[in-house]
Amino acid sequence: MTEITREAIAATETAIRPFIRRTPLVVADMSDFDHPPHALTFKLEMLQHSGSFKVRGAFANLLLRKAPAAGVVAASGGNHGVAVAYAAHRLGVPATIFVAEITSPAKMELISRYGARLVVAGSLYADALAASEIHVAETGAMPVHAFDQNETLLGQGTVALELEQDAPDIDTLLVAVGGGGLIGGISAWYGRRVRVVAVEPEAAPTLHDAFAAGRPVDAPAGGIAADSLAPRRVGELTFAIARDNVAEVVLVTDDAIRQAQAALWSGLRLVAEPGGAAAFAALLSGRYRPSAGERVAVLLCGANTTAVKFEG
Repeated sequence: MTEITREAIAATETAIRPFIRRTPLVVADMSDFDHPPHALTFKLEMLQHSGSFKVRGAFANLLLRKAPAAGVVAASGGNHGVAVAYAAHRLGVPATIFVAEITSPAKMELISRYGARLVVAGSLYADALAASEIHVAETGAMPVHAFDQNETLLGQGTVALELEQDAPDIDTLLVAVGGGGLIGGISAWYGRRVRVVAVEPEAAPTLHDAFAAGRPVDAPAGGIAADSLAPRRVGELTFAIARDNVAEVVLVTDDAIRQAQAALWSGLRLVAEPGGAAAFAALLSGRYRPSAGERVAVLLCGANTTAVKFEG
């Protein structure tokens, strides 16, 4: 099994590069959001194909592993399913995606649009995962795990490779956490060279509770970002990496996430889903307070939402 190293992430980036976007940066200031001035850099991964960073890990799985005739199967709160459906469509691989009842209609619509078979199974991500595992046993399809899979971590780590090339002088990076595939890959790339801060909803503190227990444990799985940041527990692979490389975990309220979504739209005209805005919520709410001169970057990781209405 390939280790999650800088060398392996760089090799994965080469493999998936023809299929992914190099997402841009926006340099802004907290004064754009009616806060005291402090420069920050946004990595706009919500502009990635399929609307989130997840497509990196999806292509890594489909390109670095051989899918059987039965195709691939994924369980998802939404974005991972959209990403696997998109990657499978691009590569001509059959895909079945299991989602939960909490999955947003925007994400379900995209999964179907990309030609995957969509199955709604249970109320939470854990229910969809259990149903997908039965499907794998019955059909022999290749499972593509949303976060606890080496190839997934390698693909998500390519976000950090790009960011380091485009913004080499940052001190701190704020990253939203659900199952941990994104922060696992990112912190494996950076190690301790950059202060990587995990941000989670108070209603879904998976990494926070794992750090407190010293191992992955079941955590609450609710809140406004439940379709992207609320698995039952953080991944085993991620936990081992995060334990060594993540500086701290910050929890934010649902109200803070809503305010971050609104601020990104009003201040920068950027649309982010709740999970995509969670990292910024830590700054906007004061749950993370940068020191004077600290060079902060924020990863905006997803935009699959129907929350914005356009008129006239």
